[in-house]
Amino acid sequence: MKITMIGSGYVGLVSGACFSDFGHDVVCVDKDAGKIDALKAGRMPIYEPGLDQLVASNVAAGRLTFTTDLAQGVAGADAVFIAVGTPSRRGDGHADLTYVFDATREIAAAVTGPTVVVTKSTVPVGTGDKVQEILREERPDIEIAVVSNPEFLREGAAIGDFKRPDRIVIGSEDSNDGERARGVMRDVYRPLYLNESPILFVGRRTSELIKYAANAFLATKITFINEIADLCEAVGANVQDVSRGIGLDNRIGSKFLHAGPGYGGSCFPKDTLALLKTAEDFGTPTRIVEAVVSVNDTRKRAMGRKIVHALDDDAKGKTVAVLGLTFKPNTDDMRDAPSLAIVQSLIDAGATVRAYDPEGMDAAKAMMPDVTYCANAYEAATGADAVAIVTEWDTFRALDLKRLAGAMTGNVMVDLRNIYRADEVTKAGFAYSSVGR
Repeated sequence: MKITMIGSGYVGLVSGACFSDFGHDVVCVDKDAGKIDALKAGRMPIYEPGLDQLVASNVAAGRLTFTTDLAQGVAGADAVFIAVGTPSRRGDGHADLTYVFDATREIAAAVTGPTVVVTKSTVPVGTGDKVQEILREERPDIEIAVVSNPEFLREGAAIGDFKRPDRIVIGSEDSNDGERARGVMRDVYRPLYLNESPILFVGRRTSELIKYAANAFLATKITFINEIADLCEAVGANVQDVSRGIGLDNRIGSKFLHAGPGYGGSCFPKDTLALLKTAEDFGTPTRIVEAVVSVNDTRKRAMGRKIVHALDDDAKGKTVAVLGLTFKPNTDDMRDAPSLAIVQSLIDAGATVRAYDPEGMDAAKAMMPDVTYCANAYEAATGADAVAIVTEWDTFRALDLKRLAGAMTGNVMVDLRNIYRADEVTKAGFAYSSVGR
């Protein structure tokens, strides 16, 4: 099959590369000529483990190409995926669909025959209806079906998630177009279907809501365990044991029950806000999600205050080494990362911040210009009064604690990811503080 991916960002590039690895012919389209030139030269615009090798092998096989020419990319395609950005709008938090609708109009002008247009971007309920309306207005002469196919990719594990998904959700309408579209989507995902990955066929609006509901629920689990962590600190309990104790209940499950500085990234913050806006528009307020958003926003600054508290509530003139800046490990994504609020709260308290992250420093420099960026964890810790672990990169899990302590002026370690045992850290001479323990 010929598949066209409009947008070569995180979702579009990973999806396109994986589809090509299934044996489909894939064209990835993007307006950013610099990005397309880099991809043609084998340079990835994002950090995702294994993506560079996957792209290189499929480019070499002739199954994956890149272009800025949307008309050329769309011509003759069996399925055209829209994988452009849907950022939160300033002011109301609703998803900005400008890029989606612009892409839709360009697709309409470029299609040459019966086509399935697939919204891969995370879009509010009813977006597929509007996409279909635009396509019918622009091209009444061609049969174009519209399908919702949300992505469920975790940054840092996206390739595995795509190739071994928990489920594939496909939303289409009950019509002749819908039946044809479902047939095309079965063929698109045939390699996974043969491996018994479950395909869930639902209505288009249901599919759109599934993505938002899933992310809101996971954000709720994270926020719940973070509040339980605060309670654990107050009563003298251990949140990791609490997490294990409740996670062994199959009705709850252990995933997303790790206490920390709050969620960030490209999905949870944006999608929870968009869900709130949708619920408000339809007069069905989602009080739980409202609380989740509020608690998560305040938690990030609270983690900055936790570090200041470990410095005897006086950070003025002191230096803090921050280890980890991205919102999670194995990505270079700084969007809504907890480190942004944590670092700002430290600077507001009068501290000097030195930082190291294996992949995120280039992006961080534009967002946090008042930070000194270092070559490794030990350089960041040099002369520091405190070290704070903010992102749980593997490289931070086996630090030489004595070397780290020897580089520092002070002896405070604040472990916001609970990756160390208190006894081993205190043995190395640190005054140790963690989350919920």
